[in-house]
Amino acid sequence: MIDKIALSVVICSTDEMASLVEQNPENRTRHGSARSQETPAGVDQTTPAASAEDDVPVADDLPDIVDVVLEMGRAPDVPPAQAPSPALPVVSAPRLPAHLDALADRARDYVEAASSGNTRRAYASDWKHFSSWCRRQGFATLPPDPQAVGLYITALASGSATDTVSGDKKSVATIERRLSALTWNFSQRGQPLDRKDRAIATVMAGIRNKHAAPPRQKEAVLPEDLIAMLETLDRGTLRGLRDRAMLLLGFAGGLRRSEVVGLDVGRDQTEDASGWVEILDKGMLLRLRGKTGWREVEVGRGSSDATCPVVALETWLKLARIAHGPLFRRVTGQGKAVGADRLNDQEVARLVKRTVLAAGVRGDLPEGERGVVFAGHSLRAGLASSAEVDERYVQKQLGHASAEMTRKYQRRRDRFRVNLTKASGL
Repeated sequence: MIDKIALSVVICSTDEMASLVEQNPENRTRHGSARSQETPAGVDQTTPAASAEDDVPVADDLPDIVDVVLEMGRAPDVPPAQAPSPALPVVSAPRLPAHLDALADRARDYVEAASSGNTRRAYASDWKHFSSWCRRQGFATLPPDPQAVGLYITALASGSATDTVSGDKKSVATIERRLSALTWNFSQRGQPLDRKDRAIATVMAGIRNKHAAPPRQKEAVLPEDLIAMLETLDRGTLRGLRDRAMLLLGFAGGLRRSEVVGLDVGRDQTEDASGWVEILDKGMLLRLRGKTGWREVEVGRGSSDATCPVVALETWLKLARIAHGPLFRRVTGQGKAVGADRLNDQEVARLVKRTVLAAGVRGDLPEGERGVVFAGHSLRAGLASSAEVDERYVQKQLGHASAEMTRKYQRRRDRFRVNLTKASGL
């Protein structure tokens, strides 16, 4: 009885296998064995049916059985056109848990604080220029290709990196900055650029040897120039009072333009401040955050109220009604209202250029050239060139690490005070 039941199960299983194989013409064509045909009734299941391949050993039919078993567990093939198209699940980018969102925002703020706003804007502009050049030349921006970068800096040096016909040859310093910007941008995208690759390093060395030139320094605003510039400002307007305070503070403190506009009235008042001011009886103390850390700058009171930076700042703060937040702000409403936002550091450069032209400083130069040789740095260079004190005090005021750097700012210093020719006996 048990043998009969087992035999029935085997027969049913075999029929089911044969049916599955019959449904799959691919298997039927591939193997072409006698077991792929229907078995006539009454034929012994252990004996192969008659076929054209009777001379093939039974063992060769085993792969067919394996395929049949695999087919039993596989869904029937359905043409792609008839297959259902369920909506794919939306795979969202992995993100932090909700309770870490605030921490992530703070981390982004720290990333931005790692470099100055001017540096980030310059790097973004340089990356945009490089990407545009790559598109015009048929290069892919990513991944970084040293040969493409080598050709790009060659185009910058030769003046063929722009669409203009005349071409704009970039200085070595500008090309160095562009290369640093590309290195930073590639690194931020997780694909670092090898600046030591010969396609870049060798080309850059040749550019330095052929095109390197002494840096063009900005003209210094001397005390007599500054007084003439102050006279061009209207003391009866808030804008005039603000501009007077900016010029005098920038000159007397030997400040960079970003340091002038980055000051707050007090400590820890705004997130984007780079320092604050404390007004004392004998002057004011500036605490500034620079590239190498915090430093203090003392600005004493002037010999007269008309040229005193402390008086100018106190007058501006009082009439503008500023007691908290950014020191220098935009004046709106035809000069009668003061905004809440901090001034951009470009305003310092524009102010210097505008007042230099209005006062006729360096009238021996064409107007266009005067607008180029004077800038925000002219105030800083003016203090270094004018202060008749020991050099180390000027170095401390400017925040320089070496006296050699300070000497570069001293435009009218006596370069021949130490005469080695005479000292040698000639």
